[in-house]
Amino acid sequence: MPQSPSVTLSRRNFSAWIAASAAAAGTGGAALWPGVARAADAPAGSKLRIVIPANEGGGWDQTGRALGAALLASGAVGNVVYENIGGKGGTIGLAKYVEKYDADPEALLVSGMVMVGAVALQKPTVTMSNVSPVARLTSDYEVVAVKADSPIKTPKDLIAQLRADAANTVVAGGSAGGVDHMYAGMLARVAGASSSLVYQPHPGGAQVVEALESGKAAAGISGFSEFSDSLASGRLRAIGVSSKQPFQGIASVREQGVDADLANWRGVMTGRKVPPYRKAVLLDAVRRATTHDLWAKTIKRNNWDPYWMAGKDFESFLELDTAMAGPLIYLLKLKA
Repeated sequence: MPQSPSVTLSRRNFSAWIAASAAAAGTGGAALWPGVARAADAPAGSKLRIVIPANEGGGWDQTGRALGAALLASGAVGNVVYENIGGKGGTIGLAKYVEKYDADPEALLVSGMVMVGAVALQKPTVTMSNVSPVARLTSDYEVVAVKADSPIKTPKDLIAQLRADAANTVVAGGSAGGVDHMYAGMLARVAGASSSLVYQPHPGGAQVVEALESGKAAAGISGFSEFSDSLASGRLRAIGVSSKQPFQGIASVREQGVDADLANWRGVMTGRKVPPYRKAVLLDAVRRATTHDLWAKTIKRNNWDPYWMAGKDFESFLELDTAMAGPLIYLLKLKA
């Protein structure tokens, strides 16, 4: 296959461009888990609902349940209920959360860059402006994987195939407009195939793995924790990761000559009508949970990076991420 020239395209560079410009002028059903987890040493009567805007098993679900477990283990709350409301990159869960829990001081919404991108692409009535940021928790990177026997061996092979026949080079990933879709768009832009990218959105990493193993997709994009079992078993093979440096023994896409890098983030929100003093209580509980040993062990096990941010810093970060998402989606020619 012909070799592609090294082309630099990174979210960081695009963020800097947005910031500089500003100076000059981030289908599913609902299912409530029947069990309620409890912590014996927590204050009596303390409780929390964690709304996860995705189906079970994906990155948001892993994050929400890990946070809930750490909240219990730290004694910050006495019981936790998890509510999964999947679909459309989290925008269905976002709308339901605002409808049901906008003034509820005992409900958190798991969110992140996927939701920011989905809102920018789909333009729903309920947006990120309808929730209030509490804390940013983690970041991780996008792994580009192929079936074990795929002829695609490197990111440059994928770029060459997209350039030669994008219509028949299906790329599978998470929800439309989310971080997986954005990264697929960045790779397609390097290949000069933005307008002809065929992106196959799925509700979670398990479905992306299935699409790859069945041959329905030529390449798949997801977080490392969602691909890890299939990579370890040899069913899938990683050809690159979206970090600037090697990650978990996987060479970065950048160091292989295709300088497209991107980091995902996840955090939690609360309702706009929750009083500030109750929001402070939520923040204190989340901070307590993320300093517990159980949270640290979960971070290590899932190969996430701790990415704590709260208060005005997180509000400013979210404003910039939201402002950047629309132009980035336009630049990459992403379609819903």
